[in-house]
Amino acid sequence: MKNVCVIGGGAAGLMAAYTAAKNGHNVTLFEKNEKLGKKIYITGKGRCNFTNDCSTDDFLSNVVRGKKFLTGVLYTFPPQKTIDFFEEYGMSVKIERGNRAFPVSDHASDVTKTLEKACKLMGVEVYLNEEVQEITCIMSDRIPTSDIIHEICTPDVIPMSDEVGGFLLQTQKGKYFFDNVIIATGGISYPTTGSTGDGYRFAKTNGHSVTDLRPGLCGLNIGWKWCKELQGLALKNVALCVKIKDKKIYEDFGEMLFTHFGISGPIVLSASSIINRVPLNEVAVYVDLKPALDEATLDKRLLRDFEKYKNKQISNALVELLPQKLIPVLLSICNIDPKKNVSVLTKEERLNLVKTLKALPIKVQSLRGIEEAIITSGGVDLSEINPKTMESKKVKGLYFCGEVLDVDAFTGGFNMQIAFATGYAAGKSV
Repeated sequence: MKNVCVIGGGAAGLMAAYTAAKNGHNVTLFEKNEKLGKKIYITGKGRCNFTNDCSTDDFLSNVVRGKKFLTGVLYTFPPQKTIDFFEEYGMSVKIERGNRAFPVSDHASDVTKTLEKACKLMGVEVYLNEEVQEITCIMSDRIPTSDIIHEICTPDVIPMSDEVGGFLLQTQKGKYFFDNVIIATGGISYPTTGSTGDGYRFAKTNGHSVTDLRPGLCGLNIGWKWCKELQGLALKNVALCVKIKDKKIYEDFGEMLFTHFGISGPIVLSASSIINRVPLNEVAVYVDLKPALDEATLDKRLLRDFEKYKNKQISNALVELLPQKLIPVLLSICNIDPKKNVSVLTKEERLNLVKTLKALPIKVQSLRGIEEAIITSGGVDLSEINPKTMESKKVKGLYFCGEVLDVDAFTGGFNMQIAFATGYAAGKSV
């Protein structure tokens, strides 16, 4: 039996604490917020898409970084095991479009409550409003004597066993000693939820490298004025294509949204995680407004509409094809006078309209700030972590799980599943 500390009461930390306790260890969890799972509460717009009910192979195809690293733990703890866990502890689950798993209640709080309930049943001791400030690794030849342990530990903390190594934790309330430490502190996105980069600091002070931290799953800033004119317009069933030097690096189909800063929505968020490590001046983004139609079929559709509205202005002849708000913008991009009569529209103008409908160009100026990104892209260098156990290769007994690692995936419940799978691996391995 080990005395195990888990730092961070989010998805990864709660799963790690539960699993370690279930395997017979004394587990203490430190959370600097006033409640557990603060970031879980805002996940999925408050509904919490907590996993994706797909096969492990399909799941891995949605991992952006760390696919090879995560393969083993995702086969060990796949989405179905996550669903089984929540149902075992009383939360009803429903599967929606895209295999997205949600609590039936549509309340993200139920996810946190279920994790908290499971931890409580396993005897996990939770310290809220207590921030870990420092982690010091105590090597085997420097294990404190019993007298020193009693001096540095609060009376209710059990000193570590006489095995090799251990860790001294300093919080704002006292000092603690543990056999093993699991760091599950998240990234630096949404800092108001407590994700302020503590784990990266702990990693560095214990000899680890941290890769560049970038915003992941975020909106894109667009410098063009017409994007602001489309603010609030949501497009469904469109395709987004990203190219670098004419080479396609990403393509997806679904929903997007025009905002005050540019574009957002599911397919845009996923695209951001693809382009956040490449020079944006080399990135070309195109939106196919009619992906179900090839150019020839779309041209025939335009000809039919133009015949129907042959005595109308071009701006009024596109009402059955496009949202009203988009029509003047599209015509402006094509350099077509919106007041021009359909009957005098040239073939070249029509074909240019077709090409633009199939590839509306969008110039990305920058990514939104990491403080409002859904996840942090980057983290503790994976080459320094055992992919089977989540244990540090540099410091025995130190583990990392969840967003603090350099792993990330697309939207759809994949990132939370990664948190659960890596948390499970860490908790089982201590």
